[in-house]
Amino acid sequence: MSRQLPSSLAAYYEAKNQHDIEGMLAPFAEDAVVKDERQEHHGTTAIRSWMEHTTSKYRVTVEVKQIDTIDGRLIVSGLVSGDFPGSPAMLRYAFTLSGSRIARLEIA
Repeated sequence: MSRQLPSSLAAYYEAKNQHDIEGMLAPFAEDAVVKDERQEHHGTTAIRSWMEHTTSKYRVTVEVKQIDTIDGRLIVSGLVSGDFPGSPAMLRYAFTLSGSRIARLEIA
């Protein structure tokens, strides 16, 4: 991997791999949006609920493999391992940043 993650995304993935909800939530803007499994979660209260549910259900860790910038978004490709059929799997995390804060995250 030739590029490094911005500090807010590095903190997000570090916390994600430790299953630390507070740490995962910290880089998000108050009005952020997360789109995952065809559902959108608006604001940090909804995002916290989504994080708590998915973390307890899947217990994933992510190994970042590639970072690209496409249309102003940071695209992080990661090898995701956890309690789900087909684990491990490559997933794409598309981040839109507002300053150093995560304004939008789409997982595919």
